Amino acid sequence: MRVLVTGGAGFIGSHTVDALVAAGHEVVVLDAFRRPVHLGGIPPYLNPAARLLVGDVRDKATWAEALEGVEGVIHLAAYQDYLPDFSTFFTINAAGTALLYEVAVEQKLPLQKVVVASSQAIYGEGKYRLPSTGEFCFPDNRPEDQLLRREWEHIAPNGEALEPAWNAESDPVNPRNPYGLSKQAQERIAISLGRSYGIPTTCARYSIVQGPRQSFYNAYSGACRIFCLHAHFGRPPVAYEDGLAQRDFVNIQDVVEANLLLLEREETDGEVYNVGGGRAYTVYEFGEIVARVAGGEAQPPRIPGEYRYGDTRHILSDVSKLGALGWQPKRGVEDSVRAYLTWLGEQVDVEDILDYAQKQMTRLGVVRSVETKS
Repeated sequence: MRVLVTGGAGFIGSHTVDALVAAGHEVVVLDAFRRPVHLGGIPPYLNPAARLLVGDVRDKATWAEALEGVEGVIHLAAYQDYLPDFSTFFTINAAGTALLYEVAVEQKLPLQKVVVASSQAIYGEGKYRLPSTGEFCFPDNRPEDQLLRREWEHIAPNGEALEPAWNAESDPVNPRNPYGLSKQAQERIAISLGRSYGIPTTCARYSIVQGPRQSFYNAYSGACRIFCLHAHFGRPPVAYEDGLAQRDFVNIQDVVEANLLLLEREETDGEVYNVGGGRAYTVYEFGEIVARVAGGEAQPPRIPGEYRYGDTRHILSDVSKLGALGWQPKRGVEDSVRAYLTWLGEQVDVEDILDYAQKQMTRLGVVRSVETKS
């Protein structure tokens, strides 16, 4: 099969390209090499067996060229960061996806499958349980005056702290930031147009994907990247709030296996699947794992009383639906950390990037301090 991978030079994309080539597929990579993610241009790890096109998914002519002769698409190109250029999220993530279907319909392309990368972010604050009754609820963002009091958990009207629960694909979505909103729009565009025009389409809602090749310069993403960089330089990373926010981290190779399964299996057409790690970790616990795997002078996280405005408290994705197809997360957090540290040790000129994300988010007012606001 000839497969187009958009964003194929990126973190998830490049690993997916490697797996497709290894499986015998003919692969076309479309990537815009947008800064700051690709500050160095074409990365050395990009598979030479893939045909490379440099272009933007917001350009219709680029889509027409990229889709020529293609039978399958894994659409990973996206704008992901925590920046206030709100319209960019929608022009790249939503309008770019609409153009894929526009070109396919206009040219009557015989696409056999489109896999669209969505995100756990569309759940927003996600699913919680009221301890006294077991009732599920889906709260909105915590107000900032609550965060300033260091009251980190969601509180029910009766005063109980809500417990995090696992989000299923059938649960309500309630994205609370521009990235999540754009991904919800992207999902609806892909599934709806796919059904309307007979283009088999599947969406994959990734949890926090971890492993080598993550860009150093995304201001918001990559707990593994940030914590491993600090470990590499013997400095303690920052854990926001109290460090007890829970996440499910998924290894890049497990995500790649999910991508190929969704590409190949007809029963996934028209469906949405969570792709997560299957286990909850607190952010502090994750930091301790990084310190333990790194050894040497690596230190556990410090908790300075900072928070990221608009951040979710807990977010966990139930992967049982994808598990019913035979997929399971096989690799743990330690595997992701070990692979990332090995890759990091092979890089050069990384000294200047350690504080980049923190400074960028502080400048934009995303990272805020309880003491400063008090």
